[in-house]
Amino acid sequence: MKSTSLSLIAGTVALAAVTGFAALTAPGDGGTTEAKAAPRLPVEQTSRLCPAPGLSELAETTYTSFTPAGGSGGGSGTAELKRSASATADDTAAKDGKKDEKKDGKDKKKDDKKADPGKPVVSLKEPGAPATADASGSDAPALVGTATGRLAPGWTTQQTTTIEAGAARGLLGVSCTGPDTDFWFPAASTAKSRQDYVHLTNPDDTAAVADIELYGPDGVLKSEAGEGVTVPARSSVPVLISTLTSEVAEDVTVHVTTRTGRVGAVVRTADEETGSDWLTASAGPAGTLVLPGIPADATSVRLVVFSPGDGDADLTVKLLGKTGAFSPAGHEALHVKSRMTAGVDMKDLTKGEAGSLLLSPAKGGKGTPVVAALRVIRGKGNGQEVGYIPATGPVGAQATAADNRAKGSTLSLTAPTATATVKVTASAGSDGGEQAVKTYTVKGGTTLAVTPPVPSGLKGGYALTVRTESGGPVYAARTLSLPQGGVQMFTVQTLPDDGGTVEVPAAEQDLSVLDD
Repeated sequence: MKSTSLSLIAGTVALAAVTGFAALTAPGDGGTTEAKAAPRLPVEQTSRLCPAPGLSELAETTYTSFTPAGGSGGGSGTAELKRSASATADDTAAKDGKKDEKKDGKDKKKDDKKADPGKPVVSLKEPGAPATADASGSDAPALVGTATGRLAPGWTTQQTTTIEAGAARGLLGVSCTGPDTDFWFPAASTAKSRQDYVHLTNPDDTAAVADIELYGPDGVLKSEAGEGVTVPARSSVPVLISTLTSEVAEDVTVHVTTRTGRVGAVVRTADEETGSDWLTASAGPAGTLVLPGIPADATSVRLVVFSPGDGDADLTVKLLGKTGAFSPAGHEALHVKSRMTAGVDMKDLTKGEAGSLLLSPAKGGKGTPVVAALRVIRGKGNGQEVGYIPATGPVGAQATAADNRAKGSTLSLTAPTATATVKVTASAGSDGGEQAVKTYTVKGGTTLAVTPPVPSGLKGGYALTVRTESGGPVYAARTLSLPQGGVQMFTVQTLPDDGGTVEVPAAEQDLSVLDD
């Protein structure tokens, strides 16, 4: 066989693997055979990582685990979230320290029941109905989970924590993340009133090493402590951002990367006046970004943008409301200097109407990639509460918000370019009830905020699954509101595509290319 033939075969296989198709031409016949586009198949395994929700003895946490029905992925499977190894080690140390203490039979039974590292905290048995679990106090651990088989496609877990009082009070919600190697978090802070932590969770059996970089309004914040942070195998490490630098800045962009391994990363913010919530990563750097789901009654909206590249970014800012798009007065455009964090206080941006923010290149601009997030406040005075909306990707084929209650959910749907139709399915309840389905049409350039369908005969919590049926791309967010004691407690989760399917490239063998 000639070496040129071997090279041709290698090149063809590489092309098929990267692009999902191959065009092969047999010598002498001038014909071309084009393979079909790569099919999308259900994933067979999904990982989810939930940060430790504690920091307060008053914390009450609910985990809601859910896989949409109809995702296929095999005839069997499991979906379990277990305590991280660091939490298990803490339990073991505490248990060893009490060996010399005298205990009656009742105390021994309590200890034996408390720490079982092999027992799942929450386990999902069937697609189509959520499974829930509860935890209390400051020692609730980070969780590491995997779903396989038919439970893997679209597996989503929501962690919702209520803290009624104290500096960390609020409703904190986060969709447990998948592991990755690169995360951007605009809207963090090192201000004296803030206590922001980066939570790093390692799902793998070997240690990961991460770097944490901080960028303020004038560029990089000097920090050596953020370099080479070791996250032990299947463990979680919280890092207080203000300990990484001596510089104080209201708006800080946090960049987390890994040197080895992968982690799940999320930022927990806490403010003395506005409470606390989770800040999840922005969609990756892009010239155009969508930040959906600003509540209609928001009393303050602050936009934080960062340009990670070598060039400045000039952006057009538009609010997509109920009837169309308009430029906020005084904030029609935004200039973001390279590697500097820009913060803009838009105050009562929505003026009583729910909306979404669209950032796009200014006319004649180059479309410099940026990352962005919103800090949203509801209520006034002692009743203030904070939530965060990062830039996010479109719903795509399917996206899910796992934790919804009988009351308190608002679903925001945004179609920035063209009219679209989506189907929203309310799952069966965790303790009973039958699913409900409703279809919505979202006009191009608008945001549609609705009270989503609720399962008939609902008992417990339920999940919302959004599927794009036709038209342009749709961006979505779910707001969960649980007011308590005069405080407008709320949390917002964006709904990007859940990655339940993946392209599987296929290439056909054509031995005619071996002919001399």
